[in-house]
Amino acid sequence: MAAAAWQRPYLNIFKHFRVEEWKHSAKEGDVAALTDTRLKGTIYRIQGSNPASSYLQLPRAGTQSLGLTGRYLYLLFRPLPHKHFLVHLDVTTEENQVVRISFSNLFKEFKSTATWLQFPFVCGAAKDLACDAVSQHGVSGAAPTNVRWTCLVLDLPSILSRYLNRRYSHLKAVKLCSNLLVKNLCTSDLVFDPGVTFSEARHADLACRGIAPMPREMAFPVPKGEKWHDLYDYIRFPSGEFKLPYDSIQKGCPSPVAGVLEKPVPQLPPPVTLTRAVCDRLSLTHHKTSPKAVPCRSPGITKNIPEVHLTALRAVPAGDLELEENQRPHSGGYTGQPPPPSSGGIHVCAHQRGGRTTRGVPTSSEERLFPDPILKLRMIIGFGGCSTKWALWTQDNTAVVYPCHAVIVTLQVRTGEQRFFLGHTDKVSALAFNGSSTLLASAQAGPRSLGRLWDFPTGTCLSVFKTNVHSLWSLSFSHSGAVLCGVGKDGHGKTLVVVWSTAQVTRGAGVAVLAKAHTDVDIQALKIAFFDETRMVSCGRDNIRLWRVRRGALRSCPVSLGKYHSLEFTDLAFEEGPVAAPEPEDRSLFVCSKSGHVLEVDYKNVSVRSARQLLPAQPWEHGQEQAGSSSGPGIAINSISMSLTFCATGSEDGYVRLWPLDFSAVVLEAEHEAPVSSVSISPDSHKVLCTTASGNLGYVDIQSRDYNTLMRSHKGAVLGFSVGGIRKQIATVSQDNTIRVWDLVSMQQLYDFAAAAETPCAVAFHPTWKILACGFASGMVRTFSLAASDLLLEHKQHRSSITGLTFSPDGNFMFSSCLQGTLALYKCVAQKSHILRVLGNVVAQDAGSSRDALVVSGDSHLLAFVGPCKYVVTVMEACSLNELLRVDISILGLHSTVLDSAVRVCFAPVPGGELLVSTSSNKILVLDTKTGRLVREVSPVHKLTCSSLALSRDGQYLLTAGDKVIKVWDYQMRFDINFQVYIGHSEPVRQVAFTPDQQHIISVGDAIFLWDFLAPVQARSPPARACSPTSALLPGPESSSEKPKDVSETPRQTVPLPLLSSPPCLDISSVHQAGCQGSFSESDKEEEADLPGSRMVANGDKDASALVVESDRNKEFAVRPKVRQESPRSPEKSTNEARKGSKTSKSPCSIRPDSYRHFTPRFKASVLPQSFSSPPAGSEILRLKAVIGYNGNGRGNMVWNPDTGFFAYSCGCVIVVEDLHSGSQNHWLGHAEEISTLALSHDAQVLASASGKKDGDSHCQICIWSIQDGACTAELFHHETQIQAMAFSQDDRFLVTIGDYSDQTIALWNTYTYQLLLSTCVSEPVHDVAFSPLSHQALACVGRGAVMFWLLKQQGAAVNLKVHQAPAPDVLGLVELTSLCYGADTLLYSGTNSGQICVWDTETNCCFMMWEADEGEIGVLLCRHNRLVSGSNTKRIRLWAVGTVQELRLKGPRARSSSVLLEHEITLDGTIVSAAFDDSLEMGIVGTTAGTLWYINWLESTSIRLISGHKNKVTDVCFSPDETHCATCGEDGSVRIWALGSTELVVQFQVLNQSCQCLAWKPRPVGVWGTESQQVVAGYSDGTIRVFSISRTEMELKMHPHNAALTAITYSTDGEMILSGGKDGLVAVSSPRTGMTVHVLADHKGSPITALQCTRKQYHDFGVEGGELWLATSSDRRVSIWVSDWLKNKCELLDWLSFPALADPEGLDLPPSLAAFCPWEHGALVYVGFGMQEEALFYSLRKKQVVRKVSLPAFATALSLSPAAPFMALGFGARLLRLQPCPAGAPQDYVGHDDSVQLCRFSPSGRHLLSASHSALFVWELRAG
Repeated sequence: MAAAAWQRPYLNIFKHFRVEEWKHSAKEGDVAALTDTRLKGTIYRIQGSNPASSYLQLPRAGTQSLGLTGRYLYLLFRPLPHKHFLVHLDVTTEENQVVRISFSNLFKEFKSTATWLQFPFVCGAAKDLACDAVSQHGVSGAAPTNVRWTCLVLDLPSILSRYLNRRYSHLKAVKLCSNLLVKNLCTSDLVFDPGVTFSEARHADLACRGIAPMPREMAFPVPKGEKWHDLYDYIRFPSGEFKLPYDSIQKGCPSPVAGVLEKPVPQLPPPVTLTRAVCDRLSLTHHKTSPKAVPCRSPGITKNIPEVHLTALRAVPAGDLELEENQRPHSGGYTGQPPPPSSGGIHVCAHQRGGRTTRGVPTSSEERLFPDPILKLRMIIGFGGCSTKWALWTQDNTAVVYPCHAVIVTLQVRTGEQRFFLGHTDKVSALAFNGSSTLLASAQAGPRSLGRLWDFPTGTCLSVFKTNVHSLWSLSFSHSGAVLCGVGKDGHGKTLVVVWSTAQVTRGAGVAVLAKAHTDVDIQALKIAFFDETRMVSCGRDNIRLWRVRRGALRSCPVSLGKYHSLEFTDLAFEEGPVAAPEPEDRSLFVCSKSGHVLEVDYKNVSVRSARQLLPAQPWEHGQEQAGSSSGPGIAINSISMSLTFCATGSEDGYVRLWPLDFSAVVLEAEHEAPVSSVSISPDSHKVLCTTASGNLGYVDIQSRDYNTLMRSHKGAVLGFSVGGIRKQIATVSQDNTIRVWDLVSMQQLYDFAAAAETPCAVAFHPTWKILACGFASGMVRTFSLAASDLLLEHKQHRSSITGLTFSPDGNFMFSSCLQGTLALYKCVAQKSHILRVLGNVVAQDAGSSRDALVVSGDSHLLAFVGPCKYVVTVMEACSLNELLRVDISILGLHSTVLDSAVRVCFAPVPGGELLVSTSSNKILVLDTKTGRLVREVSPVHKLTCSSLALSRDGQYLLTAGDKVIKVWDYQMRFDINFQVYIGHSEPVRQVAFTPDQQHIISVGDAIFLWDFLAPVQARSPPARACSPTSALLPGPESSSEKPKDVSETPRQTVPLPLLSSPPCLDISSVHQAGCQGSFSESDKEEEADLPGSRMVANGDKDASALVVESDRNKEFAVRPKVRQESPRSPEKSTNEARKGSKTSKSPCSIRPDSYRHFTPRFKASVLPQSFSSPPAGSEILRLKAVIGYNGNGRGNMVWNPDTGFFAYSCGCVIVVEDLHSGSQNHWLGHAEEISTLALSHDAQVLASASGKKDGDSHCQICIWSIQDGACTAELFHHETQIQAMAFSQDDRFLVTIGDYSDQTIALWNTYTYQLLLSTCVSEPVHDVAFSPLSHQALACVGRGAVMFWLLKQQGAAVNLKVHQAPAPDVLGLVELTSLCYGADTLLYSGTNSGQICVWDTETNCCFMMWEADEGEIGVLLCRHNRLVSGSNTKRIRLWAVGTVQELRLKGPRARSSSVLLEHEITLDGTIVSAAFDDSLEMGIVGTTAGTLWYINWLESTSIRLISGHKNKVTDVCFSPDETHCATCGEDGSVRIWALGSTELVVQFQVLNQSCQCLAWKPRPVGVWGTESQQVVAGYSDGTIRVFSISRTEMELKMHPHNAALTAITYSTDGEMILSGGKDGLVAVSSPRTGMTVHVLADHKGSPITALQCTRKQYHDFGVEGGELWLATSSDRRVSIWVSDWLKNKCELLDWLSFPALADPEGLDLPPSLAAFCPWEHGALVYVGFGMQEEALFYSLRKKQVVRKVSLPAFATALSLSPAAPFMALGFGARLLRLQPCPAGAPQDYVGHDDSVQLCRFSPSGRHLLSASHSALFVWELRAG
């Protein structure tokens, strides 16, 4: 690419654009020009904590362009030490598209989109520094201390070509962000080499190669006698020597002229060990400097095991040195160069002593396990151990440091990466940083308390010293790091304070004791004064003391506390300020206490300057805590931290509170589930780190006011775990009585199961379903659904604690055992487990509890366990519990003097299938599972008993756990040194196992450890049959001439499903016969015999025939009619009736696919009414005006035709047809159940809708609607469960419908007659279907792992269907194809549940390309011409340019996905479930699971809500007094205000993590009305009340008058009081003006309040003074009527009603008790509820009796009385809304709801009625007259 002439041979950008004048460039933040004496010129320093606010930018305006066309961009810069920098380059392609190229040492991995490339930058250090090892390993991070000036050369055309397949045009803009120093910026077409002189260039004729010496103004100065490459770094990216793309920018290969000059050039180094992620993609390590020699993975063998220091992180602690001697014959060696501390690669290994120092391939003299190390610690889930109060910020605010038992962890806040400091042999009890975070001090608990000093940036242990303290619980570092102070107990239990000198530690010296002192006072916290390293302050129970070291002595004096002398002080903090303040001693010291007092201590005068008591929130203080001097219990403060502007406290009530420095009021607070142990404000004062007593670690982001959880942990030891077979999740069970499920990628806790008064002791994941089984100490076994977070089943076969629990690998069986020796077998069917067999006294009662107490072989045939006694191992048939083998372990040890007992068992993988048994004598026995003979034994394994063992899936590696270590063994024992040892746990390891993908290893004990398993990929494949005679432990090829049928070279792609057609068998004789039979039709046996292997599928009408499908899924197979005998049913039945009664013979599947695209109806307990009183035509009083809501649970349940404007969607069982211009709605009522999907014909004349089957029907309902008049022209019945998708053919001649995963049928209908043409069964669930736009005879559908291409052949009345099943690409693995659409010409696009889009050629039925389109499942695809729209469960909808895909079809599998461009992306409020766009894909409508329909305009990049609704159940509704608006609230915590005329959402108030249970609109004040006075009050599940202003769209008031959830709320008639009722039966009367609760009425205590209502009355009416009458109703059928005069603070009970009822039936959900004042009959009220009869009762307050009864068809669930006319509206559980004229009249029943009508409300004028059924809202109008 030739540059413009004025840019040749190079262009100095800074000089050309005159950066120093800042006319053509822009700067922001701390950007300064400096003079550098070393570089002899001007440099620019850019620094700041936020890269977005500190930068230098060229050109000045974003609309301008530099227009630089040079190929190479030269950047001469130096990153600031210990900081992160960021550089953005905007380049323009020949297509005039701008692409941003960014690189930073902040990035952890390479990322790319169509318009953005992000490269990690690895900073190098000065030569021969250990820090440089980091860069050699390809790990990005903060720049090291001695980072060098760098010349970075970026080949911009190559970057665009390799990563985006784009052609480079010019450089548009440059943005240099903090933190870095920059000297110059240049462009050129030449390659400049800084190490070449002009004479050398001429002599070697380098100009012809495009290489030139560095120009003077671009060069770095080189002193005489020095070499450029010894002083500076030269990086060229990407290099032209490798063809593959790179993923990071770092120093690597030699200069561009290496090998060209005649002078000697150093040779290339051997390969450098890289991180695993980089190795997998070919590392980008590519040296450009003259490198120093690096040993090629040649670890040396040291003479002893070193302590942890810079060059040996893999150290065995001093207490474990005997490990080496005891295990010398079987130890594995490793002491090579360790991975850098930042990589987390901590490996501790015992080894044999020897003299060999290099190793390439293991030799015959001493071979060892390879690779070495084979494990690398990746992640620890846990926090605390000894104490939960220690968590520290690093000085750069990017990471936190905390202990996890014996390991110190550094966690990067932004990325979640962990770095580990290993060396402690017991739990870490205290941590401390110096002021710059360069030195870290730590101490461990226990009688042999040791201290360690660490160089924090490198992770090096500088010193290990004895503390001379038995239990050290506190450490404090001086700001300079020269003095360290600690507090603990001596051997006699007295408090001991020790001060050490650490000034010389960084120079290699040790730690010296400066002074120490014993004291009798209690010390909870001690800190060194920041202004004087010899002074300290401590606090504790009844004391605050000042300490000072003087002349080698440590002395103290108390602070005079006066009346505060008896307080228990917990923590202290100095007032913040500059260190160089004139009088630092004048700064105050703040000390907090358990009583809530915060004392401000005058350090200089040793006295208390002031004291404040922090009090908890009071209702009249508007929810704010305050500081004062009043008496009463204060906030028990555990920790305090100070900054320049505010103070943070952590208290026993679980709150972190932020205060101003005068403690006048709380600024911000965050609530935790447990007491807060410590708080720490970050150095930049932007975050507050907090820890809790329950082991949680997180921080409050002050700017965003968000709380972020960094780590959760078990409070007790982890007893066991189970890994999800298809998910990266792990379930753990702990001594803290909880069961938790974790995400192994993010470390976040997903679920927490806890049962009251229950102790869990075992846990197991089902291998394929989202089901978790848990065993408890009570003997109960429970199964939980993780998808629904619900309890599925409880099993009570055991009477004592569960000791073993596991599933078979195929998922068909579950096994459990208990302490009494009972063994139970369960059959797993339809996500339920049913008991098959229970055996008593078969499992050893003293074997102990562990998940591997019961083990199942890999083929699910065998079950093994220790029992019936601890000396015996039993093997049983897994499917029947028939005993096959017993082996007495005690007799196998011939030379043992004691009886040996079995501890744990483990199966080797099939086909070898040996059984491994660990014994009490520290041996592992390998037994033959058929004969029981001893194959071999390994001894000794551990010093103590082996607590867990596991074998890799390929049978090559064995894991054992014992003591506190993990060992990895070569299972075949082929080497001299067959194992490696790893430490890190501070308690015995309870369990260890491989993850299912064999990429990681998990170990649990004190915490959860995740290790990377580094065995090479080829080593993980199944082992070769042939092996050496000495290692022939598995049968060779001669042992079997035939390969077993269930063994393959690759894992099977489908999971075997249990058969549901036959009942479970309680005694199965052979496991090999179970589950092997196919599922066939029981009718027409003769026809099945004609076609072996075929099966019957769905039959059509009586003249049509059964259809037979050939079973070979790898070939094309035909579906054709087959003549059969006439059905015996009566000939007079219609065809539709015949279809409804037909039997579909298929293999049922009750396992829901792993796909959100698959429809699942919402569970409903309600049923359809048996009868109802439908009003005569034309006499209906109610007219359905509008439906508010969209069913986000449907799939494809919205249609829009842009040509005709027809727009329809479903809400419950109603089809809403809406005019997009006027907003008017029509409602098509024909379904009784939830509509699952809609389909619109291509001519927009016919709409098909599908729903589940009605009560009594055996088939689902499909309605065919005429668009012109909205009439239902046909009803179709065929599918048995739910209908997943439908589609019309291109000519609208055919309609195809597919059933869900339980139905698994595909039906084809003739749209002229709507007769069923054919029906067939498929073997796997189908998710989506579509007809080809080119032919009405071609269609395709997608399902599990395949696309099925169908071809329709019609010859007269006969219909044939030919199908070809094309599997998904192998690279996708076991995947669900979830969506599809046809593209241009012969293209078909399909989406997957893992985020890929595959492109298929419909001529060859093969996939020729795919790309990663999203991070989640793609459930919606639409294609028009050369554009494609995708929608996924990541809430994103994306627009792709796919114009080049048709050209790439000719390339086949060589097609590159980089040709597909992402044009636009919009994030919505939920998972995408439906979409419709115009023919150009420029605008469309999209539906989400949040119940929202969005209008999308790609040209304007806008998204506008068209339809809104509640996603969850609506809990209350109300009208505004002027009836212009209505309000609703729901279980999702939202309060929504709707415009009644347009039913549009006006405003929404959202409260997170709470459910809004009730609400009320403030009544119109007398004589005043306007938008300013419109308010809504809402009650929440946490007992709070919130008042919202509609006009200002904000919360005005929050009160907390209840301890229980609110259930009812209302305003007084004048709006001056708020009446609220709770779940505990209390009624509170609160004033919204003052926020005070003035009355609390406990008359209904113990029974939830169901209704509250207020009405006006004459002041002296009913003989009681007061202008307001109100009632309260509770669920125990009691109603209280009250008279109030709020101005006189008067509230008097007028009447108390109790309505009789039958005895409460057990387990029945009773209808609510509801009451309301009768508007048209003064002094009367109406009551409905559970009673003696199903009726409504009219009660007279004057006569004190029931005066009238109105019979009802059922107990009512909702009640409302019209204020204008004598109408009563009632809702029923049978999905009915009834309008009852009063006092007498014919009732009118209205249908349309798909669930119980839980709410109905009349408007104040009586002209409108609102009804609610689950999330759907119906707006009714009352006809006049």
